[in-house]
Amino acid sequence: MTALGGAALGLLALDPALALDAAAPAADAAAAAAPTVNKGDTTWMLVSTILVILMTIPGLALFYGGLVRTKNMLSVLMQVFAVFSLVAILWVFYGYSLAFTSGGEGLGAFIGGFSKAFLAGVTPDSTADTFTKGVAIPEFTFLAFQLTFAAITPALIVGAFAERIKFSAVMLFTGLWLTFVYLPIAHMVWFSEGYLFALGALDFAGGTVVHINSGIAGLVGALMIGKRVGYGRDLLAPHSLTLTFVGACLLWVGWFGFNAGSNLEATGGAALALVNTILAPAAAGLAWMTAEAFGKGKASLLGIASGAVAGLVAITPAAGLSGPMGAIVLGLVAGVVCYIAVTGVKNALHYDDALDVFGIHGVGGIVGALGTAIVAAPSLGGYGVGEYTIGGQLWTQFVAVVITLVWTGVGSVVLYKIVDLIVGLRVSYEAEREGLDLADHGERAYNY
Repeated sequence: MTALGGAALGLLALDPALALDAAAPAADAAAAAAPTVNKGDTTWMLVSTILVILMTIPGLALFYGGLVRTKNMLSVLMQVFAVFSLVAILWVFYGYSLAFTSGGEGLGAFIGGFSKAFLAGVTPDSTADTFTKGVAIPEFTFLAFQLTFAAITPALIVGAFAERIKFSAVMLFTGLWLTFVYLPIAHMVWFSEGYLFALGALDFAGGTVVHINSGIAGLVGALMIGKRVGYGRDLLAPHSLTLTFVGACLLWVGWFGFNAGSNLEATGGAALALVNTILAPAAAGLAWMTAEAFGKGKASLLGIASGAVAGLVAITPAAGLSGPMGAIVLGLVAGVVCYIAVTGVKNALHYDDALDVFGIHGVGGIVGALGTAIVAAPSLGGYGVGEYTIGGQLWTQFVAVVITLVWTGVGSVVLYKIVDLIVGLRVSYEAEREGLDLADHGERAYNY
């Protein structure tokens, strides 16, 4: 203790009022430093979390369910529902911790640690930072919001190998893939110490983390499991485009939580993301519909719905970064490019991505991730920050896309192989002909 310190303590002992006077500025400073939790922000994030849940169950389940044949409808509903439930449990066990904590020396740029496993230290009073200094939301709110992203990503993969994969394989693959593929990518892109975050990669709501990730995993799965029985010979038409339409509408509405919620605050940034989430899918749906009308002579409901989803995928990484005009352009490009991928590239290469997970989410995610570098440019009406150059940001986005492609592609190949060795990937020929509703679950979606 210094002499000055001792004298000060002596004065405080003689006059306690001086202690109160001295403590007041310190208390004010501590209060100023403490993050402020805004009830409006918290409410918005809770609503956004619910909206993203509705994207998956029932939105995605109905969208996919309508696209398969009647005998497989229930199996798709079951797979999506079970995947969501499994990921929710794994997320609170260790997923949140591995994605959003520091991994320590060496690994911290690629994966987190176990300091918050089983939600250790997460309480109603703990907070998570937003993009505004000094403003926070309850950590439980942030945890739940990110849970919904982790859940929908493997649920998207289900569409690639629909109608021929074992239910046990779906569940085992989901657990492994979440752990070894999704969590590292989420950490690298969204955590402050993550490799791609530090590199400056822009991904506002999940172009790489969710869509490229799921699209590549779906393509790998479709190739490794093989084509459906009768593919290229039998009519494998959707059994209910009405349900697919309802699912697409739920996806679009839920996507407002997905994109605008990723702003983490109820501010103008959230409003911008919401507007862009209206415009990009609208433009993409019209672009797909127009391309289809020129190519096939008629515009279809499935076409405009697929185009809208492609536009939603493409605007996801740029939702809070692009101006509205940029969102329209990005949607138009995504609609045409994804249409070509689904109707041209897929048919030319003869792979059976049953519900076009790669063509829409993989390709749309790549278009969006690269396009973000352009539409976020302040010179083009975007809201990129710092010394922004389109060329420099485009290179960073390209690196992020390549790393995601390689990590997901290689990781998925290994994990599918492991699952195949343990439980087998594909159902028997007889089960596939009968339909997975009865073969795997002993139920029918429809009894008439």
